[in-house]
Amino acid sequence: MKTYTDGRKISAVQTDTPIFYPHTDGKPMAASDRHRRILFRTIETLEAHYAQQPNVYVSGDILMYYVKGDPHQVIAPDVLVSFGLKKKERLTYLVWVEGKLPDFVMEFSSKTTYDTDLGPKKDRYASLGIQDYFLYDALDLYLPKPLMGFTLVDGVYEPISGDEDSGLHSDVLSLDFHVDDVGLGIYDPLAGAWLQTPTESAEARAEQEKARAETAEARAEQEKARAETAEARAEQEKARAEQEKARAETAETEVVQLREQLQRLQTRS
Repeated sequence: MKTYTDGRKISAVQTDTPIFYPHTDGKPMAASDRHRRILFRTIETLEAHYAQQPNVYVSGDILMYYVKGDPHQVIAPDVLVSFGLKKKERLTYLVWVEGKLPDFVMEFSSKTTYDTDLGPKKDRYASLGIQDYFLYDALDLYLPKPLMGFTLVDGVYEPISGDEDSGLHSDVLSLDFHVDDVGLGIYDPLAGAWLQTPTESAEARAEQEKARAETAEARAEQEKARAETAEARAEQEKARAEQEKARAETAETEVVQLREQLQRLQTRS
């Protein structure tokens, strides 16, 4: 038995013959288009969330061999997150090479897998010592609930209770999982934000830029309107001033005429 840094032990079968560990089992990754779409989105979302952390490895449907020398001891989580591993492309996940097991795994259950997901696979993950195990039923047909979560307590998986919004919190990821309009939403309670794929983030930024541009355009129109109003007022003031000037000139002319008339009358008398 080889002991790893996290205290868990993984068996190793001694052999001098090179062992071949296949990187595919020939099975389809998803049972339906909806299943595949949400699965891919979940992996993309988690990859984007941990993109700036070089020692967090996110993957899915990768064959994980956990007994050195025995390629039959293999399992393929639909989603896995492993802290302390460098980001790089892997054909397989060899536990004795990586030095640790994943910290989080998730299975997308279907008609042909839900019994195994809730039974033997759950027991296997628990015996290996994987901290958090989540299950998701994209069609809401096979599991008791569309989203289920378990966390390891003294070597046994204990169910994770949902919060008031029916979300399930993963302590090991510090993230909340929810069944929502996109299928499976992931919320970061520390950041107070829903996680997005790179495409969704780019689309959101584009919408924000569009909104800002429209707001700036509206402000520019308002400024233009205010300027035109100010110009119109200035023209009105100018017109009033010219009218006042004209009236003053007329009054002055009338005063001069009256004085001249008065002077003539005085001269005659």
